[in-house]
Amino acid sequence: MAQVVVVGSLNADLVVRVDRFPAAGETVSGTDFVVHPGGKGANQACAAARLGARVFMVGRLGRDGNARLLRESLEAAGVDLSHVREDPSVPTGTALIEIDAAGQNRIVVVPGANGKVELADVDGAADLVGPGTILLLQLEIPLPAVARALSLGRERRAQIILDPAPARPETAGLVRLAHVLTPNETELGALVGESPATDRDTARKQARALLARGAQAVVAKRGALGAFLVRPDQEHYWPAPRVETVDTTAAGDAWNGAFAAALAEGRSEDDAGRFATDAAALSVTRAGAQPGMPTRAELLVWRAALVRNEED
Repeated sequence: MAQVVVVGSLNADLVVRVDRFPAAGETVSGTDFVVHPGGKGANQACAAARLGARVFMVGRLGRDGNARLLRESLEAAGVDLSHVREDPSVPTGTALIEIDAAGQNRIVVVPGANGKVELADVDGAADLVGPGTILLLQLEIPLPAVARALSLGRERRAQIILDPAPARPETAGLVRLAHVLTPNETELGALVGESPATDRDTARKQARALLARGAQAVVAKRGALGAFLVRPDQEHYWPAPRVETVDTTAAGDAWNGAFAAALAEGRSEDDAGRFATDAAALSVTRAGAQPGMPTRAELLVWRAALVRNEED
């Protein structure tokens, strides 16, 4: 099995549940508060490891209680943290998350130690990357570090999956360096300078616009509507199972981690996409980013139950 290397962010998620999101200037009462381990990079690493992949995390933490929270979560999942540095000059990254009664979320991220990730952090993990490595990247660390990881992955013939989140106009030049881009509908629209797609045909058009700009493959993650992959010469569509949504916070991260884990064990791209879509669907039935990531055993049992229900 190939290994998965994640270069990205590690955050503490401060989660508040509300009946509805407040309007500008309005105060509403929260119904619950909890702190979960999160961050797009750490979430994807956790998801891949729980699903059986050998995973290495590259990034930075502060030296505080939130750093301990993240280390405990990732180590329990089986993620190798030998390339995660602790920076005493800044706090661990933080995400402020509101979740409404429908399970939808709004998120504000404070980078903290994630904003200190340097080229040297990436270069220090170069020996982890080689032919067959699945390299998972996002955009919650400084862009120069992301660009260095992309170049390193190219030089060492890794398979690169880039989650362009949060979407930024200045990242347009990076899309051609990744083997697979995995935006959600909002990020897909932002990358092509348009509004988020509200239908599959528009999403497909926007994905093909990214192909025209040099992207090799684009996966549009559409939440409850599933996901689809577009290449110049082929497409795959993966419908999402119907589930009762509790928390959508890290569904996209669950998808990326599961996709990477499936590719690392040699599955076809189509099978990996189906596996990832099911993993993301199961993750939203639980609260919390990393706490919501399914294990391999849990996902296999759940998928078997889905098949039985379809046959009935």
